[in-house]
Amino acid sequence: MATAAAHAPATILVAEDQADIRELLVLNLRNAGYQVDAVADGAAALARQSERAADLLVLDLMMPLLDGLEVCKALRARGSATPILMLTAKSTELDRVLGLELGADDYLTKPFSLAELLARVKALLRRAELLRAAQAEPAQADRVIRNGELEILPAKRQVRYRGAELEFTALEFDLLLHFASHPGLVFSRAQLLDAVWGYSHDGYEHTVTTHINRLRNKLEIDPMRPELILTVRGAGYKMREAPTR
Repeated sequence: MATAAAHAPATILVAEDQADIRELLVLNLRNAGYQVDAVADGAAALARQSERAADLLVLDLMMPLLDGLEVCKALRARGSATPILMLTAKSTELDRVLGLELGADDYLTKPFSLAELLARVKALLRRAELLRAAQAEPAQADRVIRNGELEILPAKRQVRYRGAELEFTALEFDLLLHFASHPGLVFSRAQLLDAVWGYSHDGYEHTVTTHINRLRNKLEIDPMRPELILTVRGAGYKMREAPTR
């Protein structure tokens, strides 16, 4: 029984008010082997996720009753770390940033290819699966990563900094863990996309920048003058090297 459950297909909730797009998404995600549920507005998405939580949400930005941003904000306020892929017909940077700032893990701008959508879904679910595997590994259970007053327990997905326990979304945590696992090493945004998000695609590097800003807002005393996650001008970002005692 346990083996069958372990191999059960991932569940995806699609929230899209345009019927033709919604049906196309459902058809292709089901053909890819996922269990898919679909709703036509944001209020229904929140209700359905409360009744039967999906492994991943695909949310359209513009929906009646509640838009995708409001749904995303409400779920994160509940403490939900379920991966969220935001779909938007708008191409302005502001719309992208808003979704990411409110807790979306990734976004696609319409029109997009179904192959790219499936690649993003696969990457988000693969990271969640790797997390579950790491948490089940006894050797990882007691591992602690430290950098000054920063303490990360990877298996428990816990972060303590300056004596306080902090909350992070799944992607924020994965990004922080990647930096903390390689202190002093510089990563470009493309390298971080590939290592943390699981893909590298031109035009989406701003996703990385937004998540780094979110980390700084939670970790730094003055996010404009970071001391932990540093910008290396013209090269990328790095976590400071762990202080020696």
